[in-house]
Amino acid sequence: MGSEKFQVDLHGVVDLLSNHLYSSPRVYLRELLQNAVDAITARRAGDAGAPGRIDVQVDDRRISVSDSGIGLHPGQVTELLATIGRSSKRDEIGFARTEFLGQFGIGLLSAFMVAEEIEVVTRPADGPTTLWIGTADGSYSLQETAPRDEVGTTVTLTARRGAEQWYKQATVIELIRLFGALLPLEIKVNGEQVTDGRAPWEATGTTQRAELLGYAQDKLGFTPFDVIPLDIPAAGLTGVAFVLPFPANPAERATHRVYLKRMLLAEGVEGLLPDWAFFVRAVIDTSELRPTASREALFDDGNLEATREALGAQLRGWLVRLGSTDPAKLDRFLGIHQLGVKALALHDDEMLRLVYRWLRFETNHGRMTAAELHERHGEIRYVATIEEFRQLAAVAAAQQLTVVNGGYTYDSELLERLPDVVPELTTSRFDPTELSTSFDSLDPATELALRPFIRLAQDALDAVGCEVVVRAFDPAGLPAIYLVDRSAQFAAELRSTKSKADALWAEVLGALDTHDDSRPQLVLNHRSPLVRRMVSLTDPELTRLAVEGLYGHALMLGYHPIGPADSALVNRSFLGLLDQAVPSQEDPR
Repeated sequence: MGSEKFQVDLHGVVDLLSNHLYSSPRVYLRELLQNAVDAITARRAGDAGAPGRIDVQVDDRRISVSDSGIGLHPGQVTELLATIGRSSKRDEIGFARTEFLGQFGIGLLSAFMVAEEIEVVTRPADGPTTLWIGTADGSYSLQETAPRDEVGTTVTLTARRGAEQWYKQATVIELIRLFGALLPLEIKVNGEQVTDGRAPWEATGTTQRAELLGYAQDKLGFTPFDVIPLDIPAAGLTGVAFVLPFPANPAERATHRVYLKRMLLAEGVEGLLPDWAFFVRAVIDTSELRPTASREALFDDGNLEATREALGAQLRGWLVRLGSTDPAKLDRFLGIHQLGVKALALHDDEMLRLVYRWLRFETNHGRMTAAELHERHGEIRYVATIEEFRQLAAVAAAQQLTVVNGGYTYDSELLERLPDVVPELTTSRFDPTELSTSFDSLDPATELALRPFIRLAQDALDAVGCEVVVRAFDPAGLPAIYLVDRSAQFAAELRSTKSKADALWAEVLGALDTHDDSRPQLVLNHRSPLVRRMVSLTDPELTRLAVEGLYGHALMLGYHPIGPADSALVNRSFLGLLDQAVPSQEDPR
């Protein structure tokens, strides 16, 4: 038979394949392997005992891939190789059934990305041996040739200029091991078997975990924190999920290693697992999920969505089991992935509902989970900044109040969101001034006796806008605490900003003013021995200096900001007390 032309623009197809469909020319070897596997599968459909071999011969400019598959008749060769996109004969031959990996015609044409010429020698069990030769200029020839020794097909590529690196023996072996490591067939390169066809999760007994850990180290580059088996029969899916031993960014989409019918689809498939499962990398084999046209990703259809949900349920089951059987290990997991888990839980109700029982928060009574806080105290009270927590922790603990430090990244937002996903749980932001309601009032006689002292102390602190209050509270070693009402603080900051702004912005800020005139409080602790001694002072100036000094100490102890007026008052108190402590001496002259 003479030379014919492909019924397609071959140059356009090769450009489409190399520049738009496939990510790399290396897929040519995957397509050759897929064609060989499909041919063997087709032969075994009629003869279960048929051999399953793929032999590869390679030198620096030629590579031959021979299979023991079904072989093709001359008419089938023309239909599959020369008329791209036709499917009628393909269906008759049987290559359109779901158990096959690829599409023979398009798959073979991908070899033109690295080949100047493709030669196919094929023999079916009941037909002649056919030689088909296609060239990169778009022509092909078809003729009968000397009989092939065995039933099957041999595809031989001749390198195009600049593609010789894809024909190196080491490169070919590396690609076969990459794409075909799990294929349950005998694959040899220049006579040496290069794969064993066994998936790491198929190991049994005591060696299974060791093999899985070794696989993760060799193929993924890390030793996993844990290994989670995956099994979704409806998707024909088996595999494992490796839990990352280091923090992962939940904003980055996780990628996974996916095999389709034992052939590697891609090493970086997205969308296989739910977005919240950012902390694992999966390696799976599936027989039912559909690949995209490039066969380097999964087609996002209803089947993939159902599989994603089922895989998510298995990962949630792992978390739940860990929480009930090995809480210490779960704590270690959250110690690694806490920030990522929190970031995702902030926007993902499912994740927040899943982990709220185990996420630990700092409180003034030690670290506790939200579930423990709810069980012990009912309502969960929190402060939004670390500074507020430092100010209130010890005093609140002494009053038997449990306060959560919400100042760490995402904690306040998570506590605020918790009631949305856990209806029986209540959270609220703790206002520092609420502490004063738990302090003990003084008896009337004591209050009457303290009035002169309080008037003097109030006069000393009027310049900084602070109200002086005397109460009794624990611990007795804390002489004073500075409390600021949150709304009053906002109003004060707003007025300060308004005074510095231009007329337009001052008017806007004025509309936001709550007109809250309540003042911060310096609460003096009547149980403190120091405060009792201060009350008994008879020198008004010394009393004033002592109150100002205690005010400065309360500001610093509570990590409050110190303004110019506060600084001036503290400086005056410090120098005044030093002057009292170091009496002057007469000049000897």
